Amino acid sequence: MEYIYAAMLLHKAGRKIDEASIKKVLEAAGVKVDDGKIRALVAALSELDIEKVIKEAAVMPVASTQQEQKVEIKKEEKKEEVSEEKAAAGLSALFG
Repeated sequence: MEYIYAAMLLHKAGRKIDEASIKKVLEAAGVKVDDGKIRALVAALSELDIEKVIKEAAVMPVASTQQEQKVEIKKEEKKEEVSEEKAAAGLSALFG
């Protein structure tokens, strides 16, 4: 995770995200550096629009919350349907 944090810090500072920069950030933080992980991260990030990913990530929790609200509403509707059915069954027993 610290590798991603280093890349995000560089991005926020407006610096180029390359192997040397990430290595400097990690070493300054006292992290034991794995050059293979740095190369893999730089390669993966070179194909991404970081600003776009950040904006999409900021929207996701809102969408998730809306999904949860829809599920809650559906659960409440089902509870109401069940209780109406029970009420009808109770009435038919009285007059049945």
